[in-house]
Amino acid sequence: MSSKFPSDGMALTHILVVKDLGRSVPFYRDVLGASVYREYGGTSCVLQFMDTWLLLVTGGGPTEDKPDVVFEPPVDPSRVHHAMTIRVPDCEAAHSVLSSRGARFLTPPVHRESEVRCFFRDPDGNLFEISESKS
Repeated sequence: MSSKFPSDGMALTHILVVKDLGRSVPFYRDVLGASVYREYGGTSCVLQFMDTWLLLVTGGGPTEDKPDVVFEPPVDPSRVHHAMTIRVPDCEAAHSVLSSRGARFLTPPVHRESEVRCFFRDPDGNLFEISESKS
């Protein structure tokens, strides 16, 4: 076993807690373009998205390996505890494509001095940003 951390063969997975996999999986697959890798018993789904793993899980109480942890989806979408940014070459174009696929943005792209960005949520309120860096 290697004592190096991180080392080759490791990967980071983002876990997002959702209320309803039947509603969330189509959003990630059809709107964002993620690929379904594997589903587990109606309570979790592993997705591949832009060289990253996303694990969608339904809520649940403590378990033996996390005895004081409760998984629950966002309660108040206006309070963010986790967000992801997708760096894009053209924010206006990405906004147009994602909007046509059903993403609902908080605002149209906002042009700032060093970037263009806008935000949208998944069906459970998890926040995503698309951002174009201006050089």
